Amino acid sequence: MEQRKLAAGFEVSALGLGCMGMSEFYGPRDDAGSMAVLHEAVARGIDFLDTADIYGPHHNEELLGRFLAESGARVKIATKCGIVRKPGEYARRIDNSPAHIRAACEASLRRLGVERIDLYYIHRVNPAQPIEETMAALAQLVAEGKIDRVGLCEVSAPTLRRAHAVHPVTAVQTEYSLWSRGAETEILPACRDLGVGFVAYSPLGRGFLTGRFQDAAELAADDFRNMLPRFQDAALLANRRIVDVVQDLAAARGATPAQYALAWLLAQGPDIVPIPGTKRLSYLAENLAAAELRLTPDELRQLERALAALPVVGARYTEEGMKGVGV
Repeated sequence: MEQRKLAAGFEVSALGLGCMGMSEFYGPRDDAGSMAVLHEAVARGIDFLDTADIYGPHHNEELLGRFLAESGARVKIATKCGIVRKPGEYARRIDNSPAHIRAACEASLRRLGVERIDLYYIHRVNPAQPIEETMAALAQLVAEGKIDRVGLCEVSAPTLRRAHAVHPVTAVQTEYSLWSRGAETEILPACRDLGVGFVAYSPLGRGFLTGRFQDAAELAADDFRNMLPRFQDAALLANRRIVDVVQDLAAARGATPAQYALAWLLAQGPDIVPIPGTKRLSYLAENLAAAELRLTPDELRQLERALAALPVVGARYTEEGMKGVGV
């Protein structure tokens, strides 16, 4: 698979693998199925795996730790700290204190079974905690060899610039897809100005852009998408028009909507690495095929024109989920 440079000296596969859904939020766990996906992903060229300490909580890092131990795979692991919540609860608080960062990092190292984390993100930024203090704590972990590189999630452009002045930021991770394009206004240009890579999470709109969801009733009762504004009945109906456009254009290329949406994202720049998540081998294979799909300039213009007339209805998260976003 093509390699992409997130920052000087740090290259990863053009598609990474988001592992969150293997542990919660999108239905019951299937560790055996998830392990099969991890093995197949690495065998097919993916070398960038994304997790966080709150996924589970902790289960996702432990799952990746078992995978690394049994496979001996040479991959780059990205994990995160900064969100604190209780098992089974969505409510959270944001803790960017140096003491929490150190304790969380050491716990992640144990769960993953590694000596050093390749890319360590601050998951969300607490505006009450100076970013300079947070970055100084991360820089100390780099100096000690506990982490190799530093990343930030869902930050504003001014915060990124302040952080980068203290210690180099390798990547910013933010939601980015055909129905979440807020990053294009400020943070993506700031990343490019500073030479910081961009990791796009939820590149398929939490599954919406695949065309699988016709109405909210298709979601399991415990699926966290049930609470998201964009997945409420009226919003979902309005947003289906976006999927209809993607489906029509994809069909003309003999591709699926998911492949077309990922191909569009890959075409937005060589510094962008989408991390679609799945725990199913069939969806993994579908996503991997997108890395070989090249959209023409005419196709990209046609898609832009069609979507310009279709505003997205609904916020990305609930108010609770927006804590620390865009700080």
